[in-house]
Amino acid sequence: MRLTIAAVGRAGSGPESDLFETYRARAEAAGRGIALAPITLHEVDERKARSRAQQSERLLERTHGDAVVIALDERGRTCTSPDFAKSLADWRDQGRAEALFLIGGADGHEKSVRQRANVLLGFGQMVWPHMLVRVMLAEQIYRAVSILTNGPYHRA
Repeated sequence: MRLTIAAVGRAGSGPESDLFETYRARAEAAGRGIALAPITLHEVDERKARSRAQQSERLLERTHGDAVVIALDERGRTCTSPDFAKSLADWRDQGRAEALFLIGGADGHEKSVRQRANVLLGFGQMVWPHMLVRVMLAEQIYRAVSILTNGPYHRA
């Protein structure tokens, strides 16, 4: 199953980009053996989609019938890392072609994105900078793959 992160904003060079790429690459390498790869990032340029409505429209362009759509949202449900890993494995085992994670911009998602999503996922009730959410999501994907492969990264 492909894992795609569609996110508003363009990450330049810097620590957030470096950390995101580190976890993305680790997760992809470990996930190949359990059919959780490739992991790609699709960025929505804020200069071309300035309003929240335009950003949401661009994110929704990435959705299709074979994808499970997960919108990262402060109102979303929180879960444990093992539960997140189980969700990824369940979607894969159900034959879903893709898990599509949507990360909004500074103003979050339009209602249309939340309505289209199969899952609203939150990293707690705090609001996080959207560039850090990328890093946190990539790390949790890597952690999930580690859990599913009985790797040493996740310690319970």
